[in-house]
Amino acid sequence: MTETKRRECTHARTYLMCPPEHFAVEYAINPWMNPDKPVDVELALTQWERLREAYQGLGHTVQVIRPEPGLPDMVFAANGATVIGGRVLSAQFKYPERQPESDAYLEWFRRHDYTRIRHSVVTNEGEGDIVFAGRAILAGYGFRTDEAVRAELAELYGLPVISLRLIDPRFYHLDTALVVLDPDTVAYYPAAFDDAGKAAIASHFAELIEVKDEDAEVLGLNAISDGRHVVVPEQARGFIEQLTAAGFEPVGVDLSELLKAGGGPKCCTLELR
Repeated sequence: MTETKRRECTHARTYLMCPPEHFAVEYAINPWMNPDKPVDVELALTQWERLREAYQGLGHTVQVIRPEPGLPDMVFAANGATVIGGRVLSAQFKYPERQPESDAYLEWFRRHDYTRIRHSVVTNEGEGDIVFAGRAILAGYGFRTDEAVRAELAELYGLPVISLRLIDPRFYHLDTALVVLDPDTVAYYPAAFDDAGKAAIASHFAELIEVKDEDAEVLGLNAISDGRHVVVPEQARGFIEQLTAAGFEPVGVDLSELLKAGGGPKCCTLELR
């Protein structure tokens, strides 16, 4: 048996989250959503609270934005913006149903004294498709975000940008098909990417964890890593075993109610870097 590498948490993180008080599936803008399938808001709130407690139990700070009526997907805070080095790039949502969320999140940043805010002129859905990888930024495109966001990201953050085309509509955001575990390690679902994307991922990361169909199909990759602990949907049992074997410490959570809208731990979490 090979000895696994001990992973180290680089620092405590700060996350922004939005309680699912108005959560509902009132429209269908991804393959997971079915307005005919009832949503249990109380259960969603309970599961969300347990996710927040998991972060706090790991020593991370959670800030909370007030949910607004009429925005049932506002719980998916990752889509609200991109924040790296204190600089904020606004989201520009593809679908009209979600477009008001951008202003709600920008107002929160203004009230909390963020002054370096750029209003994106390109369709992008925040950290759903924009993933900070330490030495570079990964930018998913193909369903929700325009490939042209690459130029805005490079100019604002001064980092190389690696564009990755998504090809499976079930994995409509990059954070449903890939999670950066530490600067050298990524877990991903190869079938969600075209050949160029798979090659780009393999060339950037020293360690690759390829997740199997059954774990990707419960959005197991919609996870959050602090470099050591990985908060991951508990239904992704095989992926949890892979994480443990690679020296990470998985923390399983159940967000099955939010999965009805195509969301998981990462969708609910915007990192404030």
